Amino acid sequence: MGIRLDKPWRPLNGAAIDALPAQLGVYHVADAHGTVLSVGYAGANELFGMQSALRREIEQHSNATQFRCEFTSNYRSRWDELLMLHLADHGELPEPQRDQAQRVGRLTPS
Repeated sequence: MGIRLDKPWRPLNGAAIDALPAQLGVYHVADAHGTVLSVGYAGANELFGMQSALRREIEQHSNATQFRCEFTSNYRSRWDELLMLHLADHGELPEPQRDQAQRVGRLTPS
């Protein structure tokens, strides 16, 4: 098991979100081509955890069609790992997280 979030993509729709537990964790939101539009987390301020966070993503990204997630109570540390991986793979962060570029460390995945 590596550090990548490589779970299968699920459709980003109300039925899929309703089926999720209201827990904390991290996620990717992508378009139909698999381009990651957002690397986010469902933290302690989300009333319904992952459900609330993904509903917000639907409102912010009209072209978002799929997501994958991981439940973890260490969501902030895990989010930083995912941001570093995305930065290493693509040279920049998705638009919603670009303000985090100076804060996150650098990672060289193998």
